[in-house]
Amino acid sequence: MNLAFDAKRWQTVRETYGKWWAGELERPLIQITFGGRQPSARKPDIPYYHFDTFYDLAVPAEKIVDWWAYNLETQEFSPDAFPHAIPYFGPGSAAAYMGAQVHSTPETGTTWFKPAALLEPDRLHLRHQDGNPWHRRTAELYTAARRRFQGQVQLDMTDLGGNLDLLATFRPNEHLLYDLYDHPAEVKRLTWEAHEQWWRYFEEFTRLAGPENPGFTAWTPIYSATPYYMLQCDFAYMIGPQMFDEFVKPELAACCRRLDHAFYHLDGPGQLPHLDSLLSIPELKGIQWVPGDGQPDITQWPDVYRRIHRAGKRIQMFDSQAGGGLKALDIIADQIGSARGIILIGGAPLAEKDSVLAFLTKYGAA
Repeated sequence: MNLAFDAKRWQTVRETYGKWWAGELERPLIQITFGGRQPSARKPDIPYYHFDTFYDLAVPAEKIVDWWAYNLETQEFSPDAFPHAIPYFGPGSAAAYMGAQVHSTPETGTTWFKPAALLEPDRLHLRHQDGNPWHRRTAELYTAARRRFQGQVQLDMTDLGGNLDLLATFRPNEHLLYDLYDHPAEVKRLTWEAHEQWWRYFEEFTRLAGPENPGFTAWTPIYSATPYYMLQCDFAYMIGPQMFDEFVKPELAACCRRLDHAFYHLDGPGQLPHLDSLLSIPELKGIQWVPGDGQPDITQWPDVYRRIHRAGKRIQMFDSQAGGGLKALDIIADQIGSARGIILIGGAPLAEKDSVLAFLTKYGAA
């Protein structure tokens, strides 16, 4: 495999990210992947899909991994970037492993999950479904990728989903909101059942990725040598702080304690009432703020970033979240008084590599 990356680069990534997590890096992380490199491999003979659910289950996992390998050969990497690949089934794949129905076609452009049957909370149990085809497919992809890449490529953790979001798959939002009032004990029981299954999958797929996997990443690829994940609870958008603290925070805090490096995906203004509660979790290392469709871009939320920074948490952002691209880092660093503790993730054509590296040089990240 002809990657524009080698073992020496991996060692640099480990050292740099280790310092960043430890609060010892005097600069931000700027992870830019450049597209447009000429690959040596032949283009695979099946269509490429971002969602692995779009492939018929009869397609061998190895053929899907061929596409991952081909795409990685078309990339170059800034000093803080690295090659990675993810078995991607859409957000909340753990629901599928527990028996939710998967609805997915290339024509829709996405994947979503629905309950096979709507059960009342006292009759519902969240357990692994033996022989589940989506679980088997995920395992096959990790196994095939491990065999193919042999530690050259970081295998991301698949998007398992947020805990109450998984429950909302089986008790859709309009039902789960009432359940918080009518069946609080059952909701808490189901939350911890989901927690146990989530960790079963996290640990299983970590084993399948193998000890040669360079480290830990997730659907947001922040490298960590020890367990990391981008946690979330999109359902929290619809509830107030009291219910968040009662139904979401205990399980979320337990995940943060179990992970060495936990981030939270703060999705939309409806989640901002929970920010102070989130920031009070000692083991939560950082926040990814996503204003959402129709909202001002990330440079227009200085108070959010100041609160995160004052709490001593790290900040993750994408260059696509602001009209100015990389310049969002300049703006937000100026707003909070420092670029330390920030990680910016993005991409650019190879033709723009020189100008991007010039920007990185300003921060000592080239």
